[in-house]
Amino acid sequence: MTTTRERDLARPPLWRDVRVLRVLGQVGAVLVVFLIFRWLVGNLLTNLSRLGISTSFDFLFGPTNFQIPYASEFNPRAEVWQATLVGVKNTFLAGFFGIILASVVGLIVGVSRLSENWLVSRIATVYVEFFRNIPPLVVIIFFGAAVFTNGPFPLLRESWELNWFGTDNAFLLINNDRWGVPGFAGTGELGLFWLIVGIGVVVGAVVWRWRTKAFDATGQPHHRVLWFLGVVVAFFVVGYLATGQPFEMSWPALSENRRRIDGGFEVNWGFMSVTIALGLYTASHIGEILRGSILAVHTGQSEAANALALTAFQRYRFVVLPQAMRIALPPTINQYLNLVKNTSLGTAVGFADLTAFTKTSIGNGRPAFQSILIMMAIYLSFSLVISLILNILNRRLQLVTR
Repeated sequence: MTTTRERDLARPPLWRDVRVLRVLGQVGAVLVVFLIFRWLVGNLLTNLSRLGISTSFDFLFGPTNFQIPYASEFNPRAEVWQATLVGVKNTFLAGFFGIILASVVGLIVGVSRLSENWLVSRIATVYVEFFRNIPPLVVIIFFGAAVFTNGPFPLLRESWELNWFGTDNAFLLINNDRWGVPGFAGTGELGLFWLIVGIGVVVGAVVWRWRTKAFDATGQPHHRVLWFLGVVVAFFVVGYLATGQPFEMSWPALSENRRRIDGGFEVNWGFMSVTIALGLYTASHIGEILRGSILAVHTGQSEAANALALTAFQRYRFVVLPQAMRIALPPTINQYLNLVKNTSLGTAVGFADLTAFTKTSIGNGRPAFQSILIMMAIYLSFSLVISLILNILNRRLQLVTR
């Protein structure tokens, strides 16, 4: 039996103990990084003080003093932080609709690449090889310059409109540099209405979970999507009636000078160029990820589906894709993050996103260091929120082993 003294004699000295050396190495690395960071910050503050540049963030509460493109409702006398929110909103919208477009097109392309139809598979291959091997900035410039600015739409000398089933209301209105589509205009208490709709979404999620548990217990069809949509629509209707119809349909129409679009929802060509370009570019990568994930599903799964006489659509819908998504989602998260960050390239086509606003703000005398720091923090927040949501979904999709 080993005594305490024998264990102490067998233990190496501190300067040779691997555990001690590992801790000292980590502490030393942290200390070196801290000293370098402190030197950089001190050097920055010294140079800013020498140049007479303030390190305060008080400029956020001063007037903007410039107009944001395609934001006619924005008042240039508004404070800088309010203008920053406009840039954040534009970045969010471009990223949101770009992710939807990339997901839908990527799914179609990924499945088409494995199609037994020679023409379909070759078209999907050409699509992937074309977009995947072109820089996203070039794709954005192509849509901004070759399609919209100098493409077929400016050939419309006058504004063109498509009316809603023979009425005088325009369903689609194309002006010289923007499109108008139907939207909604607030007429009442929208806050309470959206609160009721939000409660409906939460209740719908509870119903979704209930239907899932019922399916697991009984094997009966869950129809959870229909249940969820039914609950949300019911709360939507109740909220709309209970709050006194807080909004109404707004149709796009040309202003008196025929240079602006009043009413409806206005979409400018910069936004469409960035959203379509990044959506199609990212879809080429997502399509390849999905194709590889489908190939990673064991062929016995498809053979079992064929043995059950499932159609090709049913085989993908109920057997192959649910298993492939478990493999495809982690790398797809990175593609979504890249898409949101690549919206900053929209400055090349005049898209008024967060980056474009920051550059304009700095050009109008705002401090560059604080402005860029705020921009970086916002992009970081976008990435962290997207990662959090999709990682939660990823954990939900993973199989639990026992």
